[in-house]
Amino acid sequence: MTARTMAWALERLEEGLCVALASVVESQGSVPGKVGAKIAVSENGERQGTVGGAGLEEKVILHLTNIINGTELPGIHRFQLRKEAMENTSKGIEATPLNSLCGGVVTIVSEFLNAPPHVLLAGGGHCAIAIGKMSEVLDWKISILDTREEYVSKENHPSAIERIHKTPENFLENENAISLQRFTHILIMGHDWSIDQNLLLGILEMMKNDDWNTIVGTIGSKAKWNSFTSAAKEIGIPDAILDQVLCPIGVDILAESPEEIAIAVCAQIIEGRARTQRGESPIKHTGWRSTQTE
Repeated sequence: MTARTMAWALERLEEGLCVALASVVESQGSVPGKVGAKIAVSENGERQGTVGGAGLEEKVILHLTNIINGTELPGIHRFQLRKEAMENTSKGIEATPLNSLCGGVVTIVSEFLNAPPHVLLAGGGHCAIAIGKMSEVLDWKISILDTREEYVSKENHPSAIERIHKTPENFLENENAISLQRFTHILIMGHDWSIDQNLLLGILEMMKNDDWNTIVGTIGSKAKWNSFTSAAKEIGIPDAILDQVLCPIGVDILAESPEEIAIAVCAQIIEGRARTQRGESPIKHTGWRSTQTE
C-alpha cells in the first residue's frame, strides 16, 4: 500500500498536480493505522492510501486539503484515539482528541509535494536558452515556441519537451483555455514586439476563463507594456486581467546578461510558488510596476 501511494503521488506530480502526503511515523497502543501507512491527496481532490480510516482519516484528509489550499502548513501532528485528550503527551506535541474508543496515539508527518513547473518560453533566443539551462538544473519542464525554426531546435533547447515552430495565430488556433494550462507559466520573450503582442492578446482573451491558473509574463520596458495594454483595452480586456500579467519578468536584481536574467526569472517562479503555498497571490510585480497594486 505504501509503495502504491508513493507511485500514485509521483504520477500526479508528473501530470502537473500538487500533492499533500501524510505518513504515520509513530503509534502507541491500539490504533487503526500502523507505522509507515500513508495517504495522499492531490489538488484536484483525488486521494490514495489510508492511515487507518474513521475519524483519524477524516481529520488527516482535511489537513492535507488545507495544505494544498494554503490555509495550513505541513508538519508533525499527534492524534489521540479517545474522547478526551490525556493531560500529558510525550515530546511536547499537543495531541488532538478524536471521538474514538481505541485509546491509542498516532503521530503523523505531513508534507507538500509541489509539481515541477512547466514553462512555455515564447521566444527561443539567448535569454530563453539560458532559462532552459537553469530549468534543466532545477528539474523543471520547458517548452519552446518561436516563429523561427532554428530557435526551437534541439541544438538550442535540448531539454525542451515541446518545440513549437508556429506563428502566434497558428499556435492559438489549436489551443484553448484548458489546453494552455498544461503550462504553469507562459513567458513571452520574442524578438519582435508585434509577434509578442499578438500572442499576448490571444492569451489575454483566454485568461477571461474563471478557471485560468497559468502565470503569464512578458519581458519588456514600460513603453512596451503601455503599448500592449493599449491594444488590449481596445479589444475589451479589463484591468483586472492585465494586472495578473507579470511585466517586467524576473525579480529586481538589475539583471543584464542572459544568465542573470535567467536567474531572476527562475527566482521569481520559485517565489511565486512559495507565495501560493502560503495562501498568498503568486503575482508580485517588480521593477517599475512594484509600486502598483499587487
